[in-house]
Amino acid sequence: MASLAYKRVLLKLSGEAMAGEKKNGIDVETLGKICDQIKIIVELGVQVSVVIGGGNFWRGRYGHQMERTTSDYMGMLATAINSLALQDALEARSINTRVQTAIEMREIAEPYIKRKAIKHLERGRVVIFACGTGSPYFSTDTAAALRAAETDSEVILLAKTIDGVYSADPKSDSTAVKYDEITYLDILNKDLKVMDSTATSLCRDNHIPLIVFGINQPENIVKIIKGEKLGTIVK
Repeated sequence: MASLAYKRVLLKLSGEAMAGEKKNGIDVETLGKICDQIKIIVELGVQVSVVIGGGNFWRGRYGHQMERTTSDYMGMLATAINSLALQDALEARSINTRVQTAIEMREIAEPYIKRKAIKHLERGRVVIFACGTGSPYFSTDTAAALRAAETDSEVILLAKTIDGVYSADPKSDSTAVKYDEITYLDILNKDLKVMDSTATSLCRDNHIPLIVFGINQPENIVKIIKGEKLGTIVK
């Protein structure tokens, strides 16, 4: 443990990360590669919690003709599907897990209880937080920031399809510059689309560092835990 950079982390995965190149649904091979890396860091002794988005099944913009609250609740249910898939893949690799949901669904998961979540982490179980915050109008980014604060996580590992924070979208702007380090205040002032403003402010107010890295190479998760400087650190 002495050689590890972090002892307790929250990994934030987008729904798109679960889909791989398919862009929607769940790609079993991609999911397996992510789980292989989670297994490595758990066996190193790191306490791991996970928040997953639901964009591979449902995105709010698809429901632009739908009442916002209904659309958001549908997105929460999509995160539950992803959480169960992640749980199944981890347990197939002999990693004990618990799914805790912000919306009660007792037949398939535990309700979110802070003390219970921390106890699971201390016992070496991966805790997967589903259904966001349980309230509409809040994203899974906000849920990640909230759960990280509640469980005293040392860092949020924000897995993206790009390898860090840029001055603009590098996919559409070839002049975009990558930041090795940036502050939350700069992200807010420059309106950089890293996390939504609520999540960014929550991380800033609670002094939770954020590492933004590319999930296209899942082994980056292990490299960061071992102290390698990758992606962009936000603090």
